[in-house]
Amino acid sequence: MSEKVTVAAVAPRPDPDAAWWALTVDEVAERLHVDPVSGLTEAEARQRLETSGPNVIAEEEPEPVWRAFLKHYRDYMQIVLVVAAAVSLLIGEWGTAIGLALLTLFNAWLGYHQEGKAHAAAAALGAMLQAVAKVRRGGSVLEVPAEEIVPGDVVLVDAGDRVPADGRVIVAATLEVEEGALTGESLAVEKGTEALAPTDVAIGDRTCMVFMNTNVTRGHGEILVTTTGMGSEVGHIAHLLAGQKAEKTPLTKQVDRLTIFIIGAALFAFLAILVMGLVQGESFTVLFGIGVALAVGSIPDALPAVVTTILSVGSVNMARRHAIMKVLPAVETLGSTSAINSDKTGTLTRNEMTVREITTVAHHYTVSGEGYDFQGQVQRTSGDAEADLDYVFFPCALCQDADIQDGTVVGDPTEGALYVLAQKGGIDVRQFRQSHPRIAAVPFDSDYKFMATFHRMPGPDGRPVVRAYVKGAPDVILDRSTRARMPGGASQVLTGEARAKVTAENERIAAQGRRVLAFAQREFDPDSFDPSADLMPLMQDLEMVALVGEVDPPRQEARDAIAEARRAGIRVRMITGDHAVTAAAIAAELGIEGRAVTGAEFAALDDEQAAAQAEEIGVVARVAPEHKVRLVQVLRRNGHIVAMTGDGVNDAPAIAAADIGIAMGITGTDVAKGAAKMILADDNFATIVAAVEEGRSVYDNLQKFLRIQIANLFMFILAFLGSSIFRVAGTALLIPSQVLWIHMAVVAPLGAVMGLDVASPGIMRRPPRPFDQPIIVRSMMIRLLANGLYMAAATLILVQIGKTTYGSLQVGQTMALVGLSLMNAFLALNLRFPEDSAFGSATFSNPKLLWALGWTVLGAMLITQMRVLQDLFHTVPLTGRQWAIALVPGVVLLLLGELWKVVLRRRRRSHEVALPRQAAAYSLP
Repeated sequence: MSEKVTVAAVAPRPDPDAAWWALTVDEVAERLHVDPVSGLTEAEARQRLETSGPNVIAEEEPEPVWRAFLKHYRDYMQIVLVVAAAVSLLIGEWGTAIGLALLTLFNAWLGYHQEGKAHAAAAALGAMLQAVAKVRRGGSVLEVPAEEIVPGDVVLVDAGDRVPADGRVIVAATLEVEEGALTGESLAVEKGTEALAPTDVAIGDRTCMVFMNTNVTRGHGEILVTTTGMGSEVGHIAHLLAGQKAEKTPLTKQVDRLTIFIIGAALFAFLAILVMGLVQGESFTVLFGIGVALAVGSIPDALPAVVTTILSVGSVNMARRHAIMKVLPAVETLGSTSAINSDKTGTLTRNEMTVREITTVAHHYTVSGEGYDFQGQVQRTSGDAEADLDYVFFPCALCQDADIQDGTVVGDPTEGALYVLAQKGGIDVRQFRQSHPRIAAVPFDSDYKFMATFHRMPGPDGRPVVRAYVKGAPDVILDRSTRARMPGGASQVLTGEARAKVTAENERIAAQGRRVLAFAQREFDPDSFDPSADLMPLMQDLEMVALVGEVDPPRQEARDAIAEARRAGIRVRMITGDHAVTAAAIAAELGIEGRAVTGAEFAALDDEQAAAQAEEIGVVARVAPEHKVRLVQVLRRNGHIVAMTGDGVNDAPAIAAADIGIAMGITGTDVAKGAAKMILADDNFATIVAAVEEGRSVYDNLQKFLRIQIANLFMFILAFLGSSIFRVAGTALLIPSQVLWIHMAVVAPLGAVMGLDVASPGIMRRPPRPFDQPIIVRSMMIRLLANGLYMAAATLILVQIGKTTYGSLQVGQTMALVGLSLMNAFLALNLRFPEDSAFGSATFSNPKLLWALGWTVLGAMLITQMRVLQDLFHTVPLTGRQWAIALVPGVVLLLLGELWKVVLRRRRRSHEVALPRQAAAYSLP
């Protein structure tokens, strides 16, 4: 440092927006009023701690338990249950009222128990800082709690340490920092002390800065702390995370709208019955009881319980497939996903660097195998392979420090890939290192971009030599080389043509998104070699050996899952901190479509441009947390249901902003898990697609349940209104107990079993439904209305037959009760698969449904034959002829439904044929 910096008496105010990376070390020290040689005094540190505050992440105040519990009673489904319980009290159904009240308590407790608290992610951020750090104060190195670090402190870090605050690097000795949790970049970043250009530099490119919560993987460094706590980059992420408001899931919104519609329809029916009955001179008390019974029968009061059960079962099924759901409604949300933004490293790729190719001066080789598994072969791409490639494998084994233990790399992943390559080449690396120990080394440094190790080995003629193996950046190694290693052990002068070939190979391999390393060697006389001397002057006149290309390989299961997602109409995008070239190459291997852009390029687009171009983008590289959040927001505004996956702190805001946030269970940080609605227990992208299938099945089954409920809603309303209008039985078409039998003993079991049905055929060949599509679409609602109208008309006819043919309203009501039970059984078969025939093998795929259908028939027999049930429901025994008459409407309903399905299937086939024709008509010649 050119001159000593005078320490000011007044502590500076933290400046989180300063471009510290563009200032020299002297300028940073001057602005922070500190002498880096001695650091702050204890008095200055205490004063600054009062000014800047503790080095912690602020936590939100937790919501009181009572409020968190009671807010679940604002849910429309809960309101339905509360109203139904109150109505049950009015009609004297005490058991029903108590049961419904208990159900509301269960639903509220379940919601309270399942949902993540809003402050959990911030608390996880704060927990990361409960550590100590080495700080130079008053000329001495002390250990202080990380929360007491202040701007201006000089922090000392070594390999294995966690960086406690954001800071400017002032000393770097082979310093490398793994910043994946913050930037998403898979490789450790080399750090130096040189200032960068005074421009807006992305976090991942600020090589003279380090950031809170990142990990030192190599070397030693000294850091001048610039920002702490909420002013740090992690604090910035905490601000973004706090700004993400929890929204209702699409399913919750749709069920809310449907519930309002149902309540409105039931209220209309209640008032209509009341008014028409009074006009016809009937008793208000009787009318009120019938109206309330109709309302209870019309409202699917089992809806909240069935929805919770369906989602819970779906959650359990997903857990079996390694997808852990934290929020129940998110089970269905995942099923409606149309866009998945996925982190690259460890999710789409193995997070295990692998050598894919070797280029010597003479030949090119490919390497098979994946990750840290030693299975694989080295094969020449053409011609005869060299018999001996030991001159390539030896430096891979010796000129590095990594180890492979139980399939896991200990050390730098890049060097781990070299270890595996040597093993594939037939070298027992550990034994080989013991046989040829390192006698000297030039450690890697970002200034000269190579490392070298020296070993006693036999030379080409058998006499002992000291051989230096050198590994580093290709351009650096090439500049220091004058000769090239040739097949058979020959060495020749590195000509201009050979240099051009090596340069071209370096560019070719790098263009594929692979990291390129170069190897060289040089031999010395063991008698004159001095291991303690300055070895840097010896790193000239090297013999060029080979280039190797490494990559973090895509997971095969991720590649297959992306193809499956594409067939399901789901667009996958890759989000990564890596460079765009690397990311684009990996995306191409994975089958991810669309162009690659950097986070800075995406941020430069205005909202209209971003919305227009988002569909063309397949990869966003070098991203900052705000870029990820914006991509999620743009896709949501474009009408997508967005899933966001990630594992790092930097992913948390986007995970929270997405419709379905997904965190990695193995490599994920606590912050990411706290912000997520789903956790992947196996960190596997394929699990997401499997969970999407389960989510679609959940939604499909919920629709099945609602179809039979709404068809009966229409039936009850139209039947009672028709009875009053046409004076079939006045307002007393069915008495309250008979209405409740159909509602509780017939419709509820059938609907519940339909809600736990197997998935409909071809569920993953459908496109995702539009985000604003109602849970029951207009065409299906019309179909349900038609079914309800038919069932209502059949009920009126059965009651009329009983009155006129058999001279008894009670016989007519009994026939109507049996007829309605059987019609609901046939209705379930009809609506289970809206386009597929009920006469196929799929009808027998759900044994529970068969049991429910059997109970419907058995229940109809019991209610007409058992004396206790006859007295309770005011029924009478039916003759065989009367049973046959009651059966006819159900059979006709099933046949009409099958005919309509034939029409729908023909329409679908015509549409599928027309689409290719239209595409051909508009295609270019």
